[in-house]
Amino acid sequence: MNEEECWQLMTDFRIMLILFLFSFRYVSLLNDFVESEFFVIDGDSLLLKYLCKKRQYLPFFYLVECFLLDFTQKGAKYVIVFFKDVEQMYFSYPIFLFHRTALIQHLKCNTDIVIHTEFSNCFSPEWQIFLKESYPYFVITSDIGLTALQEDYLHIFIAHTLSKKINVVLTSGQESDALRIYGYYVQNAYKHRSFFQQVNCNTSSLWILNRKNVPFISLAELKTTKSKSLRHLWPEGSDIRCIVCVLTCTVGLKMYSNMLKNAKVSEETKKQLTKNFTLTLEEATDLCRMQCLTVVFLLHLPLSQRARIRIINSCWTKQVLPFIIMQQHCAYFVLKQLNDESDWQLDLTHLPDLRDNSLLKNLSHYYEIEYCSGLNLELGKKMKSEYQYLWNTVTKLAASCDFGDAFPVRTTLQLFLEQKQMLFKEPKEEIPSIGLIPVKSDLVEDYAGAVLTDLPILSSNDPAVTSLNKQTEFDELRHWHSGKPLSDDYDRTKCSNDAKSKGPKERRGIQKLQSYYRLYGTSLEGNISKTIVTQVDVPLVPTSTKAAKSKAEIIAEENQKRLEAKEEKKEQEQWSALSVSIEREIKENFTCGINRLENFLKTCQSNSVKFTAEMAGLNVCLEVWKEHCRNQGKNARDLSIAVQVMRRIHILLEKHQELLKKSHVQKLSRCLKYLGFENLACSLSRQIIESDNEKIAKYTTEMGAARFQLQYMGCYLFREERKDPDPRVQHFIPDTWQRELLDVVDSNESAVIVAPTSSGKTYASYYCMEKVLKESNEGVVVYVSPTKALVNQVMGTIYNRFTKTLPHGLVVGGTFTRDYRHDTFNCQILVTVPQCLEILLLSPHRQDWVKRIRYVIFDEVHCLGGEIGAEVWEHLLVMIRCPFLALSATISNPEHLTEWLQSVKRYWQLAESTIEENPGSSTTAKKCTRKQKLQKTKKSYSVRLVLHGERYNDLEKYVCSLKDNDFVIDHYHPCAALTVSHIEKYGIPSDIAFSPRESIHLYDMMAKVWEEWPRLQELDPEEFTSFKNKIVITKADAKNYEQELKKELINWIILGQREKVTKNVRSVNKILIQYNFEILIYEMILHWNEKQHLKKRLEKLTKVPPDSTYANSKAVDKETLMEIFHRIRFQRKSFQLRMLAQKGIGYHHASMAYKERQVVEMLFRMGYIRVVTATGSLALGINMPCKSVVFSEDSVFLDALNYRQMSGRAGRRGQDMIGSVFFYDIPLPKVEKLIKSNVPQLKGQFPLSISLVLRLMLLAAKADDQADARAKVLSVLKHSLLSFKEPRNTEMLKIYFIFSLQFLVKEGYLDQEGNPMGFTGLVTHLHYHEPSNFVIVSFLVKGLFHKLCQPVENGEVEGSQSVEEPGSTIAHSLPEPAMEPQIPESHHSFAVSKFCETHRQSVYFTHKECDNSELTSHLMNSTKSIASVSPFTCLSGTVDQDLFDAENAVLRTIGVNVKNAPLCWLEKYDNQGRRMPLNAYALDFFKHGSLIALTTDNWYFLVIAFKVWFTSLNLSLLVKLCKASCPIYSLPCSQLLIQSLPYCHAASQI
Repeated sequence: MNEEECWQLMTDFRIMLILFLFSFRYVSLLNDFVESEFFVIDGDSLLLKYLCKKRQYLPFFYLVECFLLDFTQKGAKYVIVFFKDVEQMYFSYPIFLFHRTALIQHLKCNTDIVIHTEFSNCFSPEWQIFLKESYPYFVITSDIGLTALQEDYLHIFIAHTLSKKINVVLTSGQESDALRIYGYYVQNAYKHRSFFQQVNCNTSSLWILNRKNVPFISLAELKTTKSKSLRHLWPEGSDIRCIVCVLTCTVGLKMYSNMLKNAKVSEETKKQLTKNFTLTLEEATDLCRMQCLTVVFLLHLPLSQRARIRIINSCWTKQVLPFIIMQQHCAYFVLKQLNDESDWQLDLTHLPDLRDNSLLKNLSHYYEIEYCSGLNLELGKKMKSEYQYLWNTVTKLAASCDFGDAFPVRTTLQLFLEQKQMLFKEPKEEIPSIGLIPVKSDLVEDYAGAVLTDLPILSSNDPAVTSLNKQTEFDELRHWHSGKPLSDDYDRTKCSNDAKSKGPKERRGIQKLQSYYRLYGTSLEGNISKTIVTQVDVPLVPTSTKAAKSKAEIIAEENQKRLEAKEEKKEQEQWSALSVSIEREIKENFTCGINRLENFLKTCQSNSVKFTAEMAGLNVCLEVWKEHCRNQGKNARDLSIAVQVMRRIHILLEKHQELLKKSHVQKLSRCLKYLGFENLACSLSRQIIESDNEKIAKYTTEMGAARFQLQYMGCYLFREERKDPDPRVQHFIPDTWQRELLDVVDSNESAVIVAPTSSGKTYASYYCMEKVLKESNEGVVVYVSPTKALVNQVMGTIYNRFTKTLPHGLVVGGTFTRDYRHDTFNCQILVTVPQCLEILLLSPHRQDWVKRIRYVIFDEVHCLGGEIGAEVWEHLLVMIRCPFLALSATISNPEHLTEWLQSVKRYWQLAESTIEENPGSSTTAKKCTRKQKLQKTKKSYSVRLVLHGERYNDLEKYVCSLKDNDFVIDHYHPCAALTVSHIEKYGIPSDIAFSPRESIHLYDMMAKVWEEWPRLQELDPEEFTSFKNKIVITKADAKNYEQELKKELINWIILGQREKVTKNVRSVNKILIQYNFEILIYEMILHWNEKQHLKKRLEKLTKVPPDSTYANSKAVDKETLMEIFHRIRFQRKSFQLRMLAQKGIGYHHASMAYKERQVVEMLFRMGYIRVVTATGSLALGINMPCKSVVFSEDSVFLDALNYRQMSGRAGRRGQDMIGSVFFYDIPLPKVEKLIKSNVPQLKGQFPLSISLVLRLMLLAAKADDQADARAKVLSVLKHSLLSFKEPRNTEMLKIYFIFSLQFLVKEGYLDQEGNPMGFTGLVTHLHYHEPSNFVIVSFLVKGLFHKLCQPVENGEVEGSQSVEEPGSTIAHSLPEPAMEPQIPESHHSFAVSKFCETHRQSVYFTHKECDNSELTSHLMNSTKSIASVSPFTCLSGTVDQDLFDAENAVLRTIGVNVKNAPLCWLEKYDNQGRRMPLNAYALDFFKHGSLIALTTDNWYFLVIAFKVWFTSLNLSLLVKLCKASCPIYSLPCSQLLIQSLPYCHAASQI
């Protein structure tokens, strides 16, 4: 391919990348793979991120280290790769080339980061092998290069990475907060692989890399300079700065001298030299002397002293620049050669500080201006001698060249710095008086008083105080959008018909809703309705004392016994009628017969009948087994028949032990002997009738009893279940840990409950509801659900479980979501979402209802660690005063969470005692809004942790793949996901569990790998203590065996058997695959013996008839099915959903209407729909258990948390013996990471926002109960999970709180006493739209909507010209910069100053300041203000005044994400100091009002149209907003609404 074709290909390639490939989304990068995730950072992209011509050398390294340190501190695992061929792209930029070389060596030698430099380019075979073996989760790279050529290469690199099934993250746009790092991420997909195969990117990339631009210098001079004498001058351990400086000066001067003096060059070359090199040799020598002197300063001056250096704006003259560029090339080659000297050990600690351009300019200015003017300052004795030594070394190495002595430093008068510009940087306007606007509030003093004492406060007559906006006090009497008496956000939510509705239409609506809830609940649990009767006294714990039975009770017991006897007789007759047919069917079709027997046993209640049926089943199964063995002879046998024989023995011994007689025991012993388990037969009955052993031998399973049970009966092993019923539970016998939950509720305690999915932890929630319903008609239980879908599910369960007769207007259950509500305050069980409960808790006038809450149940409390809305969960947990239950299946640090919650409860214990001691502080102490008083209950402030880690059913994993056009399913052993390094660092994850057969195969592999294993005999299944001679091996026994194997695997590493462990975990999967294949073939041979017949049968089965369906028509009767479908008759997708459902197929995702989701959920639970395709919408508590879960295709959202939530649905308790998880089209390394990665730790989120601070201040000021409100506000502020045991985070939150207060006071939302003012109500109502809520109020105050609503003339809106003024369009479509809410100017400096010390490096830049040099004192005697600036940043000329232009300097300094402040910056800059373009979509739309034209002009932003459509759902809210603010304008409300709505809505949503 020639050059022209390559250029054309690259042009097409760029267009395709923009249109087709790079659909980036902004996500959290690390997610939950903290333990095991591994990614790659492209070193050159990291270099490009921080390269800037204005940035000094040391600050560049500092920024790179900060970037990497941020990843490291958040637990990231990464390596950095520098490709060899990319180096040539920097030859036109020698300073960057030097930076690159130094950075590589610095990271290699001075950090623990793994650096790879052995790969030529991304197409090299070595790189392909690296990707295949390590499989990084993503590659961080840049999409912007120094040149168009490098940019093309980066695009090819991105496309190539995606084609290898590896995701890509951009370096640009990354942001971080205290917990997470966010960036632009693209998920690899099939389209990337197909695109890369179609485009010949390999040729293009190699063409780009072969376009070399080699500098004009050679290594000849450097090679001649290298000599053994150099090592004599600097022994090993010498400072790299001295050596690089001397060698660079020596090589540079010798090359420069040779080029100027070489008489043999051509005339053309002479002209070129004259044109480019106008410095004489003496002038070049002067510059080199100053470079040596600069290094001496670096050796002696600490960073704090260097930060005070004068800021020089002048640039190098055109005469000097060519020589400096040549020196940069020389420095690069010198450093590269030194790196190759592996046997010369130098001190590379100061690689990031090899040069200081600012210091060199200051020295140049001094010697060419000040020194020549008569200012002669002493250098200092020590510095002078070191400089003398450096220069003497240069002259000694130069040998044949005479470059003069060290002094004087300047021998020529040539100016090196331009004099046209202002020489020194003058400070901008003076920094305003630093201080805070005084806020006199006891609440503020209590929380942040310690911080405020260290900060300056402005006087009352300061201009910043006197110029504050004066607003009227906020005291709304009427609601802002309806004109009704004041309430809160609750009233804005659409109200469905509730119990107080009086109209017949509303009452019919209530009846329909309740009827549907009961139907929905029946699909969840069946009909288990219970009538609740209010009890005067509810015992806290079940009493063990038995009172004397009354006559009525005795009669009732006798009647019950007669009914049971009658039922038993009926079941006996039923078995007599069915037994013959069941036995015959077992003989004819074993599987169907056994299923029929199992179905009968499930419906049977009598133990005696069950015993009879089991004995009959044992006899017929033994006969079938014997017949099967006789027919098979020496061929492979179907062990599933033997499994059923052994299973019947297990059931008889475990469940019917008391009914067994001697003859029965002998029968069981004989069966065991027939199976070949002689040892078990002897242990069961020692009086066995002698029989012909040779005849019996042909019926044996030919393996030990323990191995047989583990390998083939794992799913049938008995769990250890309690047999003593609990009087508090009717439908089942609870386990020990479940009884502990019931005790927690009875004692009114709080609890954190961590148990696997489908383990039964939710039962405690409904027991809690029942307890509160029995106590009174006033108490309330609040069930907090993470999603609206789960709200509907819980409501269905409540209506199905509980029936209670209540006074008119009260109901059992009510809901409150952002979309609808009903019976919110009329119910005893409120099911809601976190945001809505927060609205009620923070509402000043809803505190009477809040005091009725007796319990709060938090389902899926691990949402506390989510990215969106997590802070709301935290607010709820710290604000509630009542006990709570926090449920989750996936928390890795429950102890930490419990400890935090216990600290919150201790706070409330102290706060409530204080409130009780001062009852006068409560303004509502004497109010009684209800006729019936709430029953007082004993308060408990303890938080109990209840852990249960074992699933009821085992999960087995399978990997699906296509091999040679065949669909292959391979079993995947969990141990195969582990590596030796992972086990050493983290151990074996606690939630990695083996099924019994997986434990057996792990043992087999360990025995095979290490034949001399010391515990080989001890851990043999037949010799293991828990298994030896045991007839009924339980699940607990298998777990003990599993734990022993895990301990032994870890012990192998301790004993130094790393290679054996590695071989073991790599090989165990192969055995399981082989085993699974054998079992599969074995089961096939059961029905078909010949291969050809099997193929014909398979072809017949794979043909899909047109009327085929997965639907189970027997699961749901026709009437119920029609009733369910009737629910979605008006839905847009109802026909499609119904057609698919009739085929037994459904789909489930968040964009579906909730009625559609409910239909799919109900039909799936009923068994009508058999297959459901879903997104992560099923990951949060939706009750849709299934037999198998299939993960198809990789996704950024498929992390450890979602994997465990979704896979936990597999294996229905009571229906499936084992659960299966399948991975399809997911790379095997990703599967390994999903299995071995731990679930995320709950560390909290940033808990505050400016809107929240305003809401808290509003609650404290306007609540009916001031003491209670104050306690809640302080609880939210003081007890953040983020700051728990983290003093620095506590300090950060206090600073942010002060920042928020200053903003609110400055903008007129609070007065100086902390009372709400002005538009506080409007801002707090729109708190979920922050920062848009502050912006919209600013628009209203400044009159923007009034301008927009001027009468329309000639098709144009008046005032549009003013909007089009330069600078009027800013980021995020916010017009008019003057309307940007501003923070107080004085607020910037103090926060930065307070925290800047924590960001300064203190490794080797903090030695004693140099005070014995006059020249040093002169150069560093700057008057610039740098109290708030890091000394690293000072080297680039940044001063305190520059912080006022820096984007969110305050928040970035203290570690707060910039999204937590409602600030918009008109001038945005990237890391290289380039101004970033801002969009003008809002302005364009305002000018022409056409969405079509907008998307046509911005063709790659077509998605805007969809965003506008989606956000139009909030149209009604905007209407209310305009109506609320109409009194401040002269236009009528309707006119303002109609005219301003189109512009305002488009501007706020695009």
